[in-house]
Amino acid sequence: MRTQIAVIGGGPAGLLLSQLLNRAGIGTVVLERQTRDYVLSRIRAGVLEYGMVEMLRQSGAGDRMDREGFPHDGVCVSVDNQPFRVDFVERCGKRVFVYGQTEVTRDLYAAQDAIGATIIDQAANVALHDLTTDHPWVTFEKDGAEHRLDCDFVAGCDGFHGASRPSIPDDVRTDYERVYPFGWLGIMSETPPAAEEVTYASHSRGFALASMRNPMLARSYIQVPLTDRVEDWSDDVFWDEFRRRLPHEVAEALVTGPSIEKSIAPLRSFVSEPMRWGRLFLCGDAAHIVPPTGAKGLNLAASDVHYLFEAFKRHYLDKDDGGLDGYSQKALKRIWQAMRFSWWMTMMLHSFPDSSGFDQAMQKSELDYLAGSDAAQKVFAENYTGLPF
Repeated sequence: MRTQIAVIGGGPAGLLLSQLLNRAGIGTVVLERQTRDYVLSRIRAGVLEYGMVEMLRQSGAGDRMDREGFPHDGVCVSVDNQPFRVDFVERCGKRVFVYGQTEVTRDLYAAQDAIGATIIDQAANVALHDLTTDHPWVTFEKDGAEHRLDCDFVAGCDGFHGASRPSIPDDVRTDYERVYPFGWLGIMSETPPAAEEVTYASHSRGFALASMRNPMLARSYIQVPLTDRVEDWSDDVFWDEFRRRLPHEVAEALVTGPSIEKSIAPLRSFVSEPMRWGRLFLCGDAAHIVPPTGAKGLNLAASDVHYLFEAFKRHYLDKDDGGLDGYSQKALKRIWQAMRFSWWMTMMLHSFPDSSGFDQAMQKSELDYLAGSDAAQKVFAENYTGLPF
């Protein structure tokens, strides 16, 4: 089997890249380790930057998002139950869309199927070969047999635990990591969202986040110690604690119900450099992980896809390798900017177990400044809605 671009990973990054490339006349084969049903069962982010929204439209996979997604003009930030609002449209003239990552993936699968793209699921034991030559190739197992896929380039979109990043030698690759001393306990419930807009709550008891997927599907989070287990938190105990951390008006109007999904996610900041080695290009979570605080994970993957798609177009359509040669540097510049924003939000909004009185005073000062400064809110809005590609 042969293709121009072997795309490793059938999540939203791999599917979006494949969709854009195929529409430009560049052939792909997508290899995904899991089944399609498994991929579509994963609960992930729900806030799309304006740049991601435009890319989905460009790919031909944005129609349902435009019909069913929810444009949001701002967010609420609460400090010890007292809220203030950051208006994105007023501060920077942009907005975000609330539309779940699962729905994005579903739409991309449908768009790929509509154009007859090749997606091979349950591709096990993927291995990358001869990446520093002009003729890289990929092996994988499917239905008990080993298969070989020859290609021009490999796009590693297979996440943090995939085969792509480890294919770059240790003496070439540098990993940067910050692990945070807490996690997010999140539940999904078939209830109205706690508030009309996404609400970030900083509280002496810990951070909370009220988000949503649609008018009858709420996504709710609280900060918990890493030692906690899902079994430690009944729905009633979760809702009681969630209510304590929200703005008073939101807490009073909160509608609760049984959880349909519950999990604890640890938080980390992670970047791997470089994002290119020979004919291999890393994209999305294969190269970086951000805390969910700034809603940047899926959106950063989209900016990687943008840079890589444009680079492949220049190579194939214009016989120009400048985009490929500059991909890693260009992508990493935006990644580190988004990493800084997510780190800043995480540090400002969470309770740290080892924080001193000085640290707590600095947190309060930072929040007070954001609440009262037009300039600070403009910076927040520009970063939250998405820096330019």
